[in-house]
Order: sequence, then C-alpha cells, then structure tokens
Amino acid sequence: MRDFIARPEHGIVWISGASSGIGRALALKLAGEGYKVAVTARSHEKLVELQAEASGLSGSIIVLDGDVTDAEDMEHVMASIEYEHGTLAMAILNAGVYLPVHAEDLNRADFEKSFAVNLSGVVNCLLPAISHMKAKGQGQIAIVSSVTGYGGLPTGAAYGATKAALINMAESLKFDLDKMGIRIQLVSPGFIDTPATRRNAFPMPALVSAEDAARQIAAGLKSQAFEISFPKRFTLMLKLARLLPYGAYFALVNRVTGWRERPSAAGHHPATPHPAE
Repeated sequence: MRDFIARPEHGIVWISGASSGIGRALALKLAGEGYKVAVTARSHEKLVELQAEASGLSGSIIVLDGDVTDAEDMEHVMASIEYEHGTLAMAILNAGVYLPVHAEDLNRADFEKSFAVNLSGVVNCLLPAISHMKAKGQGQIAIVSSVTGYGGLPTGAAYGATKAALINMAESLKFDLDKMGIRIQLVSPGFIDTPATRRNAFPMPALVSAEDAARQIAAGLKSQAFEISFPKRFTLMLKLARLLPYGAYFALVNRVTGWRERPSAAGHHPATPHPAE
C-alpha cells in the first residue's frame, strides 16, 4: 500500500516558521498549487503580508499567530485549524534558528534558545498534529532538519545537535506512524539563501534560493521518499564524509573549511556560513 500523500481536497496544510525563508516560500508555492495553508510565526505583520501576496493564487493563506516554544500556543493553533478551518492534512514543521557557537566563547543562552525553537518547538507542534491525524486515520508530516545533523561541523554545536536530534526523531517515529496511516518525511536542506545566511562573510557551496528549495520540497512531499535532501551532490558528499573514521573526518572538515588556520574566536563573533533554514 502506498503512503498517504496530501492533496488540496484532503484539508489544511500547516507550516510553522512561515514568516521568512523556506517556510514563506513554501507557503506561497503550495498556495499556488491550490492548497489552503495555515501559517504560524511570531511576526503577525509578516504573516499578513504573506497572506496578501497569496491573494491572487488558486489556494489561500490562513494567518494563525503563535510561538512554537509555547506548547499551549501550538495546541490553540491546532484547535483553530480543527474547529474553524477543517481537517489538518499535512504539517510542515519548519521553524528554526541558527546561532553559531564557538568553544572559546560559550553562551548558555545560545544552546537554550536553539533547543527551545529547533527541537522543543517541533515537539510542541508534533503532539497536537499527530493527535488530530490519529483521530482521522491519516495525515502527512514533514520535519525540516538540515544536513548539519549528519555530522559535527564548526560553529554547529547547538544548531547541529538539534538537527541531529530531529533526524533521529523522524526515523524513530516512522515505525509507529506507518502503522497509524500517518506519513512522516525528513527534509534535509544544505545552504539556503535566506536573510540569516546573507550576513555570512564567507562563500557557501551549492547555495540554493528559498524559492528553489520550496520547489524541491513541494515535489518531495508528493513523492514516496522518506528524506527530501538537496542539492543532491552536496548532501551526498556530506553523507559519505560521515562514513569516514573520525580522524579522517576531522581532517577533511578542517581542510575544506580552513578552520584550523582561522584565528580563535573571542568575545563578539560574526555568524559563519552554515546549512540553515
């Protein structure tokens, strides 16, 4: 039996972290394909602008303000979808933050915020979404991780840890969700051209626009693949690199990034390039 693939007639698509980057581009892409898309973020103004931009599309945008770090907020969002707008057919859990970490200047807040948004924020959306889909007997969930979760990279001690956890979470949940008729997918993008990555002062290999990322994710959501990763050559190289023994892996990353030759960070440090939403 083929896995469930959500179509516009099945109900609502919910996208968290939709005010910018991949989430925003994907909301417009799916609305253009006729889906009714509920969007969540903390910035009401940006969501209203997104809704206005989608006004001429065949689908539509529903603005549902909320902070993914607040579990009660996400319960309210799910209740609003269920009781005011219809069946939740698909949840795309995209909200994320990238805060670079340098061991010379560790900050507890960087870890706490990263874990709260990237990991607990997904759980806060996942629980009410699965509860709703379980009652309906079908649904589709996509968790947006990152190729950073494949293996440790410079400055990724907080961000990469959360993305590695999401990969494991999606893999583990698949066993039970398959039996419940709920399809789960993992989205693993590389470098995406977003407001956050544009501040990087270093070249980013295989850079993909948010619009191109949205096209690739939208296509992947309609496929039978468990993982949607792109750009393919870049993500495959990172996967293969992680199969190396640790000594070879660390040497390779140091050589490719030039990290060993970089001066140590102290005090304020600029964001460094990293695969991120």
